Amino acid sequence: MAGYQELLRVPGVARIIAAQLTARFPSGMTSLAILLHVEQSTGSYGAAGIVLAAASVGQAIAGPVTSRWMGVWGMRRVLALTTSVCAAAVLVLALVPLNLAGFMLFAFLAGISNPPVQPAVRTIYPKIVTSRQLTPLFSLDASLQEIIWILAPVVITFAATQAGTVPALLLIVVFLLGGGAWFMFSPEVGRVRIPRSRRGFGRVLGKPVILLSTVTGFLLVGACAAIEAGVVAAFGHDGLEAGIILAVFSIGSLAGGLGFGHIPIGRWAMARRFLIVAVGVSALVLSLNIWWMGATLFVAGLGIAPALAVMFAITSASVKFSETAEAYGWIGTGQLIGSAAGSAVAGFLIDSAGATGAFVAAAAFAAAGTIVATVFVRSLPDLRGRDASPIPDTEPVPIVT
Repeated sequence: MAGYQELLRVPGVARIIAAQLTARFPSGMTSLAILLHVEQSTGSYGAAGIVLAAASVGQAIAGPVTSRWMGVWGMRRVLALTTSVCAAAVLVLALVPLNLAGFMLFAFLAGISNPPVQPAVRTIYPKIVTSRQLTPLFSLDASLQEIIWILAPVVITFAATQAGTVPALLLIVVFLLGGGAWFMFSPEVGRVRIPRSRRGFGRVLGKPVILLSTVTGFLLVGACAAIEAGVVAAFGHDGLEAGIILAVFSIGSLAGGLGFGHIPIGRWAMARRFLIVAVGVSALVLSLNIWWMGATLFVAGLGIAPALAVMFAITSASVKFSETAEAYGWIGTGQLIGSAAGSAVAGFLIDSAGATGAFVAAAAFAAAGTIVATVFVRSLPDLRGRDASPIPDTEPVPIVT
């Protein structure tokens, strides 16, 4: 922990972490709030699911696109535009009576204008800490984002049940504008300028490391989504058990990220951390006893944030600085698609085999991630004793003779 204390004493680090967590807090609130609001407005969970799918499609499209825009127009301009459009779309969802098509349209707009805070802050990190501190910072970031997934659903559920779904959506707008402004006007955002990428859109996926990070992110988040669906199916929506078990899962991830963050990242780091997740989830299939579930999901959680930290670090070390934001955008899109795929597969298996089916799906996703990281281990960089900062952008300099 002394290393993290030293890290947080670096000027600007604690501020930018707090600002980006606040700006990203709506990520853990919006889906649940839209689900509850559309279900209450239409009386159909099926309609609510369709609306959520529209929002997810928008987010998946937006990730690499808006991230790349930051190298063209600057981070603050893109963040201001996307935050404003997203807040306006959520306001319409909250205040305007809509039919299903209207809900889908504005949910899609809210998704496609989702502010690219995550790619922005992970592009900033290499510019505010030393190369020695970068890998622990990525690990700390991956760990602390669990706060969003622990607290945000609790906050939005309490707001929706106690005050109504309209105030809950308005609360999201407050976080979007307030957190977004705090992040946008942080000095670090103004000081870092992303160079315009000279390569075509999507070319960064041609790098094996970025493609592997996108695929493994898809599989890791797919496993997490299947776990969440299985836990809810096992305990239902009405009791506290599901929330407690998912909180234990997140606490495991937080503990893993903080505990493993100082370990240098070698070629096998991804496979080892995926293996922890796969072992924990595979053991979960053996029993649905609440104590057993809590213990096995805590073990599985120990690998989540460390695996994400590996993805962030190897991405940073493998691309030019001008390509980092777009690379993180593609990885985010992979994770969104993984979340949708994991939920969908788990849903089908829950219908046929109960909650155990969802956990089988989660184990399959985690095992596939372990296999991919093992098979393609030679494509992953060895960062032990190596700078994880992005490759500098260079260009010919004319010389007058």
